[in-house]
Amino acid sequence: MSGRPLMGEASDMLRAQLRVGRLSSATTAEEAWSAFIRFGRLRFSTADSSDVDGLLFQYGVNTFGGPKVFSLDLTRQFDVLDEDGDHHHFVQVHCELVYEPAPALAALGDFNSWFFHDSGDDLDRWIEALTAQEAWAVIRAHSPVRVEVYQEAV
Repeated sequence: MSGRPLMGEASDMLRAQLRVGRLSSATTAEEAWSAFIRFGRLRFSTADSSDVDGLLFQYGVNTFGGPKVFSLDLTRQFDVLDEDGDHHHFVQVHCELVYEPAPALAALGDFNSWFFHDSGDDLDRWIEALTAQEAWAVIRAHSPVRVEVYQEAV
């Protein structure tokens, strides 16, 4: 684990992958996905366990306390452990693309898929399966109105 970045550096590292100076509503879903893949391949200093470093790909219609929007949320989740090695809380680093509501986007429904480092699953296979989804054709046809990178404790 030595030499690996700390969890606290994750949001800055994701911004760097997105070249945050360019991060805007002009950022496409494919650009964000490519940046998230690069970010997802980076390993962080975490406990040696199969469920402490996860990647989440999800989309769907949400209200976020306001009008309905479609969002594509690319998230990295770290399990923060207490001094006894037990779960304390999660830290999630999000790259969220928000779109105006559109019937074609809403028709995609809700979807999510997880990958966890050190679980024995193959990261490249997970990436290929998501990249091959037919939903990309619909998402590509729309431009996000907002792209945000943020970190939260949950």
